[in-house]
Amino acid sequence: QVELVESGGDSVQAGGSLRLSCVASAYTYSSVLMGWFRQAPGKEREGVAVIDTDGSTTYADSVKGRFTISKDASKNTLYLQMNSLKHEDTAMYYCAAVRVRRLGVGDLDPAGMDYWGKGTLVTISS
Repeated sequence: QVELVESGGDSVQAGGSLRLSCVASAYTYSSVLMGWFRQAPGKEREGVAVIDTDGSTTYADSVKGRFTISKDASKNTLYLQMNSLKHEDTAMYYCAAVRVRRLGVGDLDPAGMDYWGKGTLVTISS
């Protein structure tokens, strides 16, 4: 059973912090790659951060040093700690997963993911 349920989105001021959570079914949590993607109004969906089964992480340049992705196997949960938030971080944030990496597709490419949550909205006021 595939299930990804995000939570934690909110409206905060620039400079603030938020932590997003994504609870996954056991089947989905065992995916080789899980990550966070976002889509701002009028823009394409983009990769934010991903983590694979051995804990290796990849971040978009725009969030390096500010965001941290992590997993808790005891809770089947993926997290995204977001600090020093900026207005341009405003977007719908989606949790995603793929069980087998696609050759030739970057880890931060949304096209490489098979399973998606419904999203949680993050709004940053400047």
